Amino acid sequence: MKYDKNHALLETHIPGLTAKSGKVRDVFDLGDKLLMVVTDRISAFDVILPSGVPDKGKVLNQLSLFWMEFLGVKNHLVTADVDEYPEILAPFKDDLRGRSMLVRKVEMTPFECIVRGYLTGSGWKEYKTSGTVNGMKLRPGYENASKLDEVLFTPTTKAEIGGHDMAVTFEEMAAATGRELAAALRDESVDCYRKAADYAAERGIIIADTKFEFGRDTDGSIILADEVLTPDSSRFWPKASYATGSNPPSLDKQFVRDWLDSINFNRQPPGPELPADVISRTREIYVKAYEDLSGRKLSV
Repeated sequence: MKYDKNHALLETHIPGLTAKSGKVRDVFDLGDKLLMVVTDRISAFDVILPSGVPDKGKVLNQLSLFWMEFLGVKNHLVTADVDEYPEILAPFKDDLRGRSMLVRKVEMTPFECIVRGYLTGSGWKEYKTSGTVNGMKLRPGYENASKLDEVLFTPTTKAEIGGHDMAVTFEEMAAATGRELAAALRDESVDCYRKAADYAAERGIIIADTKFEFGRDTDGSIILADEVLTPDSSRFWPKASYATGSNPPSLDKQFVRDWLDSINFNRQPPGPELPADVISRTREIYVKAYEDLSGRKLSV
């Protein structure tokens, strides 16, 4: 395991196991199951930064576990209790505790299922240009960060690390997956978003949009997989500071993006080291997102 000077976990290594690393997660192959380890790496503008944010991985992992339990839909979780992990992982319990989960292998669908309740980000950019989002025509008169008249399902392709996801229409997704599966993914995504958004609103947080990923079980049923409703896959806006017309403050890594813009970062690797105050404030934001939404203290 590789930690930085702030004790942020940057890399994981388990002898005898093959790993596949993403921007944040390291996934180890255990035969019929996978071990997903959520590191403290942070990326911005598709660049993985050399600095980590302590406990960020624990926030993402524990919030995903919370939402899987709350939503009650079929998912890939086997256990997140390190004492129930296979013997080969026993020497790494302390490193894995709170930031990992053992999951079933499922056949992942090749699209990211994005749901929007508010018009912002790439959707706002497209709307300003053409009056559409993912090719769907919207009424005139929306502002940046406006609540949409209806929840939108706006899928994208899945890009490799360093690449960019591409927006697709529902019809394009249906042509690739089959209409029945595409409709099921859309309906499940929208249902999960609405349930989570209603709950979050009661806790003073707006879920502007989010990304779900699904797989299929051996019987063909849909399985919720990967991260669920985290600050890395969603926009969380505190209701107290929400206003239309600009991007509201958010409980995610926007603080890091803003700092990078302030130093005129060219958005190309390698990224710069983050100052201690930026790391500390970003950790506070992530922990607040978890504790406000779950009503629990982060287990560190």
